[in-house]
Amino acid sequence: MSTSFSVNALFAGKPQPLGPRGAPSSIVKAPVDALTVHMDRTDEDEQANKRLHGGPEKVLHQFNPTNYLTLRKHFPEGEFSLGSIGENISVEGMDDATVYIGDIWKFGEVELQVSAPRAPCNKISQRFEVPNLDRFVGERGITGWYYRVIKTGTISVGDEVTLLHREDDTVNVHTLMQCAHTKADKSLAQKLAKLEALDDEWREKCQKIADKIADK
Repeated sequence: MSTSFSVNALFAGKPQPLGPRGAPSSIVKAPVDALTVHMDRTDEDEQANKRLHGGPEKVLHQFNPTNYLTLRKHFPEGEFSLGSIGENISVEGMDDATVYIGDIWKFGEVELQVSAPRAPCNKISQRFEVPNLDRFVGERGITGWYYRVIKTGTISVGDEVTLLHREDDTVNVHTLMQCAHTKADKSLAQKLAKLEALDDEWREKCQKIADKIADK
């Protein structure tokens, strides 16, 4: 895997009604030229549900653009395009299998650390009007990942993206999601629960998985 890429596209959105109940969501985003990144937010993007989205551990979401090919193949009725699953960052060549928890990436002047996978929710299914699409994304391990901010600044389309650091004993995002959905690997779940770079919410999830396997 290469450790140097470039930003293909950036996206941001504001809360707007979604689904049959009109619940506010920011999954619908539009292309932007740049994102102004702070330690807990960006100026351009705003989360609707701040309990589940955003905050210091989920400042930015990145999604592998080639995953849209998989979605179009399995759900041809869905209108999938870059940015439509709610990501902020699109970079060709970075994917769930080659990006690891704890990775520190430099985007132009900004430094970001991979903190957790995205936990897909029903907003994805509502966005595309495809039942159980969120479950499909999770089971396939193509959720994308969240970043916490190490160094603030501005990310612009076309900026170079470089890997600065990778932990010695970590796992990629895809492996973590597979563990979360199959709930079959106790030793892996225990390892994940101890990853300091993984956010607390996910560490707790992994510990619960390990405990349930032990009880069987």
